[in-house]
Amino acid sequence: MATTTDQSSDSSDSDKGVLAQWTQGVIGDDEKRSRLYRALFYVACGFFLVTTLFPFYWLLVLALTPNSQILTGDWSLPVIGLEFPHPQGFNPQAFVEVFQQIPFHLYVFNSFVLATITTIIVLLVASLAGYVFGRLEFPGKGPLMLAVLMVSYFPPAAFLIPLFDAFLGNAVVIPFLGIELFQPPRLVNTPGSMILPFSALFMPLAIFILTTFYAQIPDGLEDAARVEGTTRLGALFRVIMPLSAPGVATAAVLTFIAVYNEYFFSSIMALENVPENWSPLVGGILSYQDQYTTDFNLMAAASIVGVIPILILVVVAQERIVSGLTAGGLKE
Repeated sequence: MATTTDQSSDSSDSDKGVLAQWTQGVIGDDEKRSRLYRALFYVACGFFLVTTLFPFYWLLVLALTPNSQILTGDWSLPVIGLEFPHPQGFNPQAFVEVFQQIPFHLYVFNSFVLATITTIIVLLVASLAGYVFGRLEFPGKGPLMLAVLMVSYFPPAAFLIPLFDAFLGNAVVIPFLGIELFQPPRLVNTPGSMILPFSALFMPLAIFILTTFYAQIPDGLEDAARVEGTTRLGALFRVIMPLSAPGVATAAVLTFIAVYNEYFFSSIMALENVPENWSPLVGGILSYQDQYTTDFNLMAAASIVGVIPILILVVVAQERIVSGLTAGGLKE
């Protein structure tokens, strides 16, 4: 009888197929399951690293290759003849030439200043709005939050013409009546013509992020601060924001990176692509391209130089986010 049962179980296992048997064996064995998870983790990390780091490798290849060799387009490796991008020669002088041909450091400085000021404005206003939406109850809270988020759904080009007309200093006139209301100051070729649109465009996302984090802070912590005599603003900046450090850091990093890489508004509000008109980083990279020639190696080298501040910021912000999560968990 036992022999018949063993034979039936063996036949049922054989009917499952190789994949089903292997899956069942992995699920039932803790060691095999841990090895499978480890292998999948390494495969996912390898795929992520390759797809993420390959563009930087390509930039480095172009930066180290003389421009005359880039134009030939021969990327075959010696001996094996495999088509793969690799440096054609070695020209590290390109990282020096990017500062000799144009004042590229001024373009980087412009983007850094614009991103820093915009991030500060966005964090201040979004913190106040996030406190209101996340911790207070009032009529129309949901529709108002939806209206704020709708701003991010509009394409930036929709705001371009009226903003450019206003920043030129033209008088604001009531349509059909011809009544002049006021004449705004001329902001074209100044940081204000870029910081104001940037702040409005990236504000909704920061408000949404901070609202989510501020709503998770227990009311007892704020009440304890209020009992000690702290105002609502004091509780916001002394209690709620430090406990919401991961959310504040996330909103700041996303805003800074978005403004640092922005070129649409900047290329129009700066009437000429020169650093004196606050032309940003991307404008400096495009300066190595004219009507007849394009220095691809200098553009690649300038791109690498421009990425370095963002790379440092991300590394520092990553540590801040982790420390903020740990501190928040301990205080909670």
